[in-house]
Amino acid sequence: MDKKADLHVHSKYSKRPSEWVLRKIGCAESYTDPLRLYTMLKQKGMSFVTITDHNTLAGSLEIAHLPDTFVSEEITTYFPADGCKLHVLVYDITERHHEDISRLRQNVFDLVPYLHEHKIVHSLAHPLFSVNDRLTPDHFGQALVLFRNFELNGSRDDFQNNLLREILANLTPEDLAFLADKYDLMPLGDQPWKKNLTGGSDDHSSLNAARTFTRVSEVSCPKEFLQGINESRAEVEGKASNPQTMAHNLYSIAYQFYKHKFTLDSVVGKDLLLRFLDRALITSSIHEPGMVERMKGFLHQKAQNRRFKNGSLDIKELLQKEAQAILLSDPRLKGLLKQPGASSEAVWFHFVNQVSEKVLKHFADSVLENLAGADLFDLFNTVGSAASLYTMLAPYFVAYTLFAKNRPFNEACSRLCKKHDRTGSRERLKVAHFTDTFYDVNGVAKTLRMQAETALKINKQLTILTCGPELGTPRVVNFTPTGTFSMPEYSEIKLFYPPLLKMLDYCYREDFTHIHSATPGPIGLAALFIARALKLPIYGTYHTALPQYVRLLTEDTAMEDVMWRYALWYYNQMNVVFVPSEATAEELVSRGLPGSKVRFYPRGIDVGRFHPSKRNGFFKRRFGVQPGEVKLLYVGRISKEKNLPFLVEVIKQVTSRMPGARFVLVGEGPYLEEMKTALIGCPVTFTGYLEGDDLAQAYASSDVFVFPSATDTFGNVVLEAQASGIPAVVTDQGGPKENVIPGKTGFVVPAKDVDGFVKAILDLGNNPARRKEMGEHARRYMENRSFESAYIQLWETYRTADPHHAFPS
Repeated sequence: MDKKADLHVHSKYSKRPSEWVLRKIGCAESYTDPLRLYTMLKQKGMSFVTITDHNTLAGSLEIAHLPDTFVSEEITTYFPADGCKLHVLVYDITERHHEDISRLRQNVFDLVPYLHEHKIVHSLAHPLFSVNDRLTPDHFGQALVLFRNFELNGSRDDFQNNLLREILANLTPEDLAFLADKYDLMPLGDQPWKKNLTGGSDDHSSLNAARTFTRVSEVSCPKEFLQGINESRAEVEGKASNPQTMAHNLYSIAYQFYKHKFTLDSVVGKDLLLRFLDRALITSSIHEPGMVERMKGFLHQKAQNRRFKNGSLDIKELLQKEAQAILLSDPRLKGLLKQPGASSEAVWFHFVNQVSEKVLKHFADSVLENLAGADLFDLFNTVGSAASLYTMLAPYFVAYTLFAKNRPFNEACSRLCKKHDRTGSRERLKVAHFTDTFYDVNGVAKTLRMQAETALKINKQLTILTCGPELGTPRVVNFTPTGTFSMPEYSEIKLFYPPLLKMLDYCYREDFTHIHSATPGPIGLAALFIARALKLPIYGTYHTALPQYVRLLTEDTAMEDVMWRYALWYYNQMNVVFVPSEATAEELVSRGLPGSKVRFYPRGIDVGRFHPSKRNGFFKRRFGVQPGEVKLLYVGRISKEKNLPFLVEVIKQVTSRMPGARFVLVGEGPYLEEMKTALIGCPVTFTGYLEGDDLAQAYASSDVFVFPSATDTFGNVVLEAQASGIPAVVTDQGGPKENVIPGKTGFVVPAKDVDGFVKAILDLGNNPARRKEMGEHARRYMENRSFESAYIQLWETYRTADPHHAFPS
């Protein structure tokens, strides 16, 4: 019959968890009893059981008197030149072996020959995981020569384990000879290029014992079982881990620590939340009543007195309140309370995700309400309180970081042998582009939608990540927001709160190589966090002059200063900041952004859609505008930050001095009704929002484009107008001025100069020949600025802008 064993289980005698565990959760050791662990493993169907504690036989000796066991340990050994650690599993040894091993383990080149000489079955644990951050591909290359057996580790993910399988399966005699010569090592044993695999759970919490194990057929005792490993008859079964598994384990270890430290048995059944934690974080077969009461003491310890605005709950009270509400309403979680032992990392992730989303919504609402009300004191208090939520989510942050940071190293190890070099994988680009504004009506959203379409057309691996309605748009992933916030004066503009953990998990599973953030809003903050957690380079685009917008909306220079501080902090976290214009770059650098981060990137438009051939009397047909009128066009948001009160004065003067002039304003916004009132009696047509062919026909059927904004960082509409064959009049502030050739495709006028704007418009409006000539120049100027060619240039920038992917400190 087949025999199976779990070969890598940690007991209470295991080494102390590595330092990151100690820092995050204060845990000094695991509290699993070896006898209970043995019982649990036998119940799971293990034929043979061993416990491999770190550098001690204690755990194995506690169960050595029981049937179907053998004595083992996990040895910490070192490459002597640099102290790089390896963990080596040694099986069926004696106390005399242990004494010798303890003496030799400081040098892996002494240890391995000893194990080979004494015919001790051994396996290199988690070969592609760096124990003390010193492991290099060269260390792994030497390990390929030194070791015959390699562990598929149950605490690592499919990516790492499958890569190890592939490396070992493809190893040839020529490869091993190459490595032996490269590192001046003598391979041990016959056919040293043939490697074997063992499986071990590497479990520190008792939640995942025997998750991965080794099976050997037709053996009757441990010695035959181990002989089967050396004879290449072993098979690894079970399932790999993932960051959710590791986080679940970390929560469990912390939980068991508080169980061990506090005496809380008397209240185990009296609190709904604690009862759930007890069931979710402790395996039922080794369950001890009252474990969670220790956690209760932790949860009720003295809290900071920071509170939300209007006297709402502090962070710990809020966590408990929301968690209990979720437990009462979620059937999946209520089921765990009734059926102990049904817990899994997925259930725990579901619970933590829901609680964190609820609490984050409270914080986000408070922050944005304070920001909208210019309440700086409460704003800073709320931000300070929100930081304490980090502790609750820290196990997930740690787990995803640890799993993600190994991937580039693992791929480098796979290229050790020349025959199987996979250098092409270094050229892989897969970009996640985060945006708060994909479905909005603005130039940024339009650009992102065109990028998604273009990436699909030219087969680039771009995915847009946003929150909003699920419309089935290719290359766009919509996450259900945890909440929304509408700006008081801009109710049509909504900020969505992203589901942070879900986005993190998605990006990890999709294995992106770059993160790009379109905006510094809530989703942009999620992008920054995910890039840090997954150790990915993050690129940002400065699309919108947010500080200036805040000043115009609040009329408060202090709030503008706060927004500048935030914007500079945010973009300073980027590896690279893309800017659409020199004016934008100069302003950011003058404010303190390092010039070394700034990159210009090309912008283009659909020059086929926006074309003079679309001129067709559109305004007469749709709005009754007479053909003989000179149509002066504005396209954009009808809002004060676009400098439209200034445009009102310009319109009044132009229409009073130029008979036959008609202004056409395309767009919607909060200033619309006030602007209509201000222009009563003037020849002005408000069309509302236009898109697609209607917008293209509106451009081409006009005569002059007027764009008074002094805050736009680029101004796509200026390109669209010129591509449609009409000259443009723009201000000398912001990005639009860089898209006009003064005197040839339009005019650039000082932003506050009403007379200058009026003069430029009259000059074009009263001179049809000049208007026609400048319109033709404008079209020729735009013909080489297609969106597709511009996007290809941007895509290649990911390869060159930051070649070393050095994350900013």
